[in-house]
Amino acid sequence: MEEKKTALITGASSGLGEEFARLHAAGGGDLILVARREERLLALKEELELRHGIRVYVLAKDLAQPSAPKEVFDEVQRLGLSVDYLINNAGLGGQGTLAERSLEADSQLLAVDLLALTALTKLFLPTFVQRGSGRILLVSSIASLVPGPYQATYFAAKAYVTSLSLALGEELRGTGVTATVLLPGGMKTGFEAAAKLEGTGLARQLTHSARRVAGRGYLAMLRGRRSLIAGVAPLERLLLALAPLAPKAFVLSYVARLNRR
Repeated sequence: MEEKKTALITGASSGLGEEFARLHAAGGGDLILVARREERLLALKEELELRHGIRVYVLAKDLAQPSAPKEVFDEVQRLGLSVDYLINNAGLGGQGTLAERSLEADSQLLAVDLLALTALTKLFLPTFVQRGSGRILLVSSIASLVPGPYQATYFAAKAYVTSLSLALGEELRGTGVTATVLLPGGMKTGFEAAAKLEGTGLARQLTHSARRVAGRGYLAMLRGRRSLIAGVAPLERLLLALAPLAPKAFVLSYVARLNRR
């Protein structure tokens, strides 16, 4: 019988993170769930333990706090747990011009989307490499492929995630450890409300299933793929392919129209 794998998932209280948790639990694996909303995590823990007979550990942490990634790592060590899959899914967004958005809001976005993701990866990675096994999934976005007026910080942060994951994947060649970056398209997950995207052209394109996108991303991680674009309609995929060839002014104008209210 194959040994059960333990997955640590950030942003696990809703959206893609919750779907990743459900997928892993259905396969019989234990879970370490990280998010701010403890009550949501505890409800998910109760449901998944009862349904699948697994162990679920809840770590209620705000990853915008600089100390949170190390606190997560230390708690995992204290519990004596071994992490096999690290799914860095937590993320913040936000609509508005760079001039309008507060420094606090963008600092929190960067803390979660960029700093916490990097810190957690660096904290768990040495053990993965020493052991010679492990899977890392970094959740980015198709937003990482173009500049994003009216969501400038978010698009730039996701560009960092995509670049980091692809570079890390190459560094890990031959180690038995893999890094996969998932670039989802538009999904209805509740993220759009938190990011204040209602009323934008982009919000009207959020039609894809988070469950389906999570399923494809999870499978890509297990297979050790370097990257996967998921939840993107054929026309959107064509536009993304053509974006590097199109005039920069056209691309910026098009994305600005999607992101503007």
